[in-house]
Amino acid sequence: MKNRTMIAHDKNGKEMTVAVRGALPVDSPCTRYTGYKPETLLLKKGQVRLKGYMSLPCDIILERDVPVTLRDGVTIYTDIFRPNDDKLHPAIMAMSPYGKEIGSQWLDDTPNHAGIPMQATSGLQKFEGPDPAYWCNHGYAIINPDVRGAYNSEGVILFFGSDYGRDGADIIEWAAKQAWSNGKIGMSGNSWLAISQWFTAAQRPEHLAAIAPWEGLSDCYREIATRGGVAMPEFVKMLSDSFASTENGGIEDVIAMMNEQPTMNNWWADKEADLEAINIPAYIVASYTNPIHTYGTLEGYRRISSKDKWLRIHNTGEWDDYYHKGHTEELRKFFDRYLKDEDNGWENTPKVRVSVLNPGGRDIVDRVEEDFPIPRTQYKKLYLDAAENNLAESPSTSGGYAQYDSDRKRSGVSFSMKMQSDTEITGYMKLRLWVSALDHDDMDLYVNLEKRRPNGLKYKYSLGPGMDTSAKGYIRVSLRALDEAKSTEENPRQSMEWEQKLKAGEIVPVDILIWPMGLEFKKGDILRITVSPYKTKKMWTGPFKLKMAKINLPKEGYTYFPEDKPEMYTIGGSEMFAGSSVDTSDMPKDHNKGRHRIYTGGKYDSFLYVPIIPERVE
Repeated sequence: MKNRTMIAHDKNGKEMTVAVRGALPVDSPCTRYTGYKPETLLLKKGQVRLKGYMSLPCDIILERDVPVTLRDGVTIYTDIFRPNDDKLHPAIMAMSPYGKEIGSQWLDDTPNHAGIPMQATSGLQKFEGPDPAYWCNHGYAIINPDVRGAYNSEGVILFFGSDYGRDGADIIEWAAKQAWSNGKIGMSGNSWLAISQWFTAAQRPEHLAAIAPWEGLSDCYREIATRGGVAMPEFVKMLSDSFASTENGGIEDVIAMMNEQPTMNNWWADKEADLEAINIPAYIVASYTNPIHTYGTLEGYRRISSKDKWLRIHNTGEWDDYYHKGHTEELRKFFDRYLKDEDNGWENTPKVRVSVLNPGGRDIVDRVEEDFPIPRTQYKKLYLDAAENNLAESPSTSGGYAQYDSDRKRSGVSFSMKMQSDTEITGYMKLRLWVSALDHDDMDLYVNLEKRRPNGLKYKYSLGPGMDTSAKGYIRVSLRALDEAKSTEENPRQSMEWEQKLKAGEIVPVDILIWPMGLEFKKGDILRITVSPYKTKKMWTGPFKLKMAKINLPKEGYTYFPEDKPEMYTIGGSEMFAGSSVDTSDMPKDHNKGRHRIYTGGKYDSFLYVPIIPERVE
C-alpha cells in the first residue's frame, strides 16, 4: 500500500496529491462488521438488539445498506432507521467511518461502559451517534452512513477537509429527497461525528437545518496532527489503525503527509473547517478536559456566523454527557424547534452555560454567562522567576534562567504561586517564554498548568475516567512565528508557514497557547505551571485502556424478543486496533536534544497570561 496516492480538492476545487495508506480488510475480526445486507426490516416494539440494553419503545423500519451516489459517481452505503408510519419526518445524520453499527469502537470496550448505564441506549446507534430507538420514538429518522471508503463504501477514507464536507452535503441533499423526508436534516454526534458537522455545514447544503456538535475539533493540523507545531501522530495512527476498507480503498495517510510537509500548505489549510461559513442554528457542547476537542469546539462556537447558537460547557466525559437522559431531552427540544418548526420556547435557553472545575471541592455547573470568552474577564500577567521558581504579579528586576536536560526521561522546571484569595481562572491563556537550546537547533516544549493543594500535592478528581483538570500547551520553537492578523494576546495563533531554526546561543521569545480551562482556586491553593520537553509517544495511551468486547447478535433478523432465545453468534473479542500490523509510514519524532534554558526577569519578560473572572456585580 505504500506509495499510493489520490487526488483531493481544496476549498476552491484545486487538485492536491495526497498519500494513501492501507486499512483493515472488512472481514477482520476487530472491525466487527456484520456484513453487506441490503434489506428492509421491521423492528418490533419490545425487541432488543443487544442483551442488557434498552428494549425498543416503538416499531422501527430499518433500511440496510441503501446506496447513495455522490457527486463524483462514488457509491456509499447507509442504514436508515425511521418511524413505522406514512408521515413525513425530519432526519438526523451521524457521519463517520466507524461503521454503521458497533464497528471497531464501541462503548462496551471502555471501563464501566464509560459511565453510561446500558439501559440508557438500545444498541442500535453507531459509535458516538444518536440512538435510533429514542429518536424514532419521537418522530425522527436516523441516517447512519459508512462514509467514502469505510467498509463496503467505495473510495478512500478522508481525514476531513472540503471533499469530506462535500460528501456530507451530498448525503444530506439525497436524504431530503426521500419519500419519507420532510426536507429538514440535522446532524448530531460527538468526536468524529461532531467534526463532520463543521466541515459539512461549511458547505451550506440547502436542506441542512441545524447542527449539534458535541465536542469536536475544527482544525486537524493545529489540534490533532500537531499542537503548536509539535508532531503528535499517535492518535491519528490509533484511529487509522481501526478503520476498515475494501482492497481498492484505504485511508488518507495523515502521518505520511506530516513527514512530507510538516509546515502549512494547501492540504493542511484545507483540514481547518471554514467556521465562518456556518450560518445555521447550532447547539454546541464542550468540556475543558478533552485532550483532542476542547479548543476546536470552543473556537467553533466563537467563530461560526450563526446568530442562533448556544454553548454548554460540561464537567464530565463526552460520551456520558451525550447519552445523559436530560441532555438528550434538551437536544430534542433544539431539533424540534429547527427540524419540526415547533414553537417550544427553545430560544429562551441561555445562550452560554459554563462549568468551572474545582478539584477538592464542588464544581460549578451550568452557570449562565452572556458569552464565551466571558465578557467580564480581567486578564493578568504572572511573571516567572527562575531564581525562586515562582510566579509573581511583578517582574523580577534581575535576570536569571532555569535549565534542564531534554534527553533525560523526566525533566523540566515548575513555577508556582500560592493564591492569596479565592480566584477563578476561566478562558483562554498563554505562556510567554524566552528560551534557548544549547545543543540543538530546535525545541519541542510541553506546558502543564494545574491546581494543587496548599501542601503541593495533587487533588483527586473523580467525575470521569481519566479526566485531567490541567490545561496544556505545546510549541515547536522553530514554528514560533505568529499569524498576527488572527492572534490575540490571550489566544496566539502560529502561522506554521516556515521554520526558524535556532542558532547557537540564540535566545528567542515564544508565545504558547494554553487550551481553555475553568478552574476554581480557594485561598491557599497553588497555581503551578511546568515547562518540559515533549517526547513523542510510540502509541496513543488515551485517558483509559480499551479492550475489544465480544458482542453477541442474533443469527437471524436484527432484533429479537428475549423470551424467544434465538441462536446467537459472536463478533469481536480480538486485538484492539489490529491495523497496527498494516504497513504504514514512519512516525515523526520530537525535535529535542540536549539542554534547554528558560530565561526570566530583567529584559526577559517570561509570563503567564491568565483570565481572572471577578464575581458578577448585579
